[in-house]
Amino acid sequence: MHNISFDQNQIINIACQDSRLNGIMYVPKDAIGIVLFAHGSASSHLSPRNQFVATILNQAKIATLLFDLLTPDEEIIDQDTMEFRFDIEFLAARLLGATYWLSDITILKSLNIGYFGASTGAAAALLAAAQNKEIKAIVSRGGRPDLAGNILPSITAPTLFIVGGEDELVIELNKQAYSQLTCIKQLEVITGATHLFEEPGALEQVAQLTTSWFQQYLSMAT
Repeated sequence: MHNISFDQNQIINIACQDSRLNGIMYVPKDAIGIVLFAHGSASSHLSPRNQFVATILNQAKIATLLFDLLTPDEEIIDQDTMEFRFDIEFLAARLLGATYWLSDITILKSLNIGYFGASTGAAAALLAAAQNKEIKAIVSRGGRPDLAGNILPSITAPTLFIVGGEDELVIELNKQAYSQLTCIKQLEVITGATHLFEEPGALEQVAQLTTSWFQQYLSMAT
């Protein structure tokens, strides 16, 4: 079991089912909750966009766990075959496995848990949250919630969709999925932003919206 050090990035190795997944965890002192990141296809825990958002969350006293949903060997296979990146049930199972792994760490047990998903990882986060009602909040960045299937009405965690204003197809897919949600929900469209939010100030808006959402819903008493 990992010994947790506060206020610093820790390289970790998550035992998940019959695999081991690489990641980075940061736990501020007096953390109000913890957010697990579910990355999109062809991305990893080293994603600079997600690391930027995680840093802003850490500054707001929210712990973060960025980890790879695929093992290195699976990543190589997926680059050739794409057989894992759209297997949402498989990815959701990995996310749930990491969530249960966290529950074995004593000092993290009392923290409310949120999911932050990007691209196909957002669908995995939604599916995992539908199966684990202990998840308190979800944020999707440029996500594909449509890939979560027919489970959207069963989600109870407050859910925020963030989409770039120039990402027209994904906006439409998010609107369709949004209409199926029956939980507390919000859809934010960032004007002028494309799918990766690479425009000046776009990712800062993502981080601000994400932080406010998790601050509100992770700090609530269980």
